[in-house]
Amino acid sequence: MLQKMALHARTHPDHHPGVQRSVVAAVAVGGAAGAAARYGAELLWPTGPTAFPWTILLVNAVGCFLMGILMVTLKLRFPSAPRLVSPLLGTGVLGGFTSFSHYTDGVRQLFEADRPGYATGSLLLTVVAALAGVTAGALVAHAVFRGGYRTQDGA
Repeated sequence: MLQKMALHARTHPDHHPGVQRSVVAAVAVGGAAGAAARYGAELLWPTGPTAFPWTILLVNAVGCFLMGILMVTLKLRFPSAPRLVSPLLGTGVLGGFTSFSHYTDGVRQLFEADRPGYATGSLLLTVVAALAGVTAGALVAHAVFRGGYRTQDGA
């Protein structure tokens, strides 16, 4: 019989019973702030319904870049951060800031407006930019913290 491999010394703090309300509240507060920031970006740099959606593309790429930085930073530099930091900043703020539902709705609108080139370009370029952003963010954070890691036990 195969034994299960222990991948983590401790379970994730958000997986314990009774903590869901505080996590949901943190995500909701962060999500509202992130969505407001995205809305602000769209007000500053509006694009028409048939124009290429550069603002949402940039918002999603920047949000993914920041997500890469945040997750690596929390893991390597602040492993004992309060348990609500990741849900508040990651899922909440950056999840609300980035908008992949808005992006897909924009692609649909571009197809309906007979702009298949813009629609396909947005569809593909956003995915590439998001993946490149999160990868670049993680690499930047790794480079910054190289040699300066803290372990879970503080050693």
